[in-house]
Amino acid sequence: MTRLWRYGLLLSRQRHVAEDLVQATCVRALERAGQFVPGTRMDRWLLSILHSIWLNEVRSRRVRQGQGLVDAESQLSFDGESAAQTHVLAAQVIRRVDALPEAQRETVYLAYVEGLSYREVAEVLQLPIGTVMSRLAAARVKLAEYPPLHAVPNPSTGERR
Repeated sequence: MTRLWRYGLLLSRQRHVAEDLVQATCVRALERAGQFVPGTRMDRWLLSILHSIWLNEVRSRRVRQGQGLVDAESQLSFDGESAAQTHVLAAQVIRRVDALPEAQRETVYLAYVEGLSYREVAEVLQLPIGTVMSRLAAARVKLAEYPPLHAVPNPSTGERR
C-alpha cells in the first residue's frame, strides 16, 4: 500500500488525492480480481490500475473544466523544500526530479525509486519499452545539466554532510 500511495502522491502531488487514488485502486482491484494473472507481480498490476485511474481523472477534469489537455503539473503543486536539514541533498534531488516534465518524472520514479525494470515500467505506463528508455535517457540528460549537489555544513563541526 505504501508503494501505491507514494506513486499516487507523485502523480497527484496532493496527499488527499493520493489517498483517494489508492482507495479507488483497491476497489477496482477487488472488482477485477479475476483479471489478475497468477504468477505475475501483483504490485505491478496495482500500479498499472492506479496509473489508469489517474489518467481517467485528468481526462475527466479536462472535460469538466471545458479545457484542452490538462497537464497534471500545471494543476497541482508539490513543495519538495520541506525536507529536514539532515536531508538537504535528498531535497535537492527531489526538487530536480520534480522539475522534470511529468512523463519523465513518473518514469524516473517507477524505474529508480520503485526499482521496476524497463519492461515493467512500460507495462505499468502502457508504453513501448523504447519510449521508457528514451524518457529515462532524456531525464538523465536534463538532470546532468544541473550543477553538482551541495551539502550544508554541519554547524557543530563545519564539515559538509
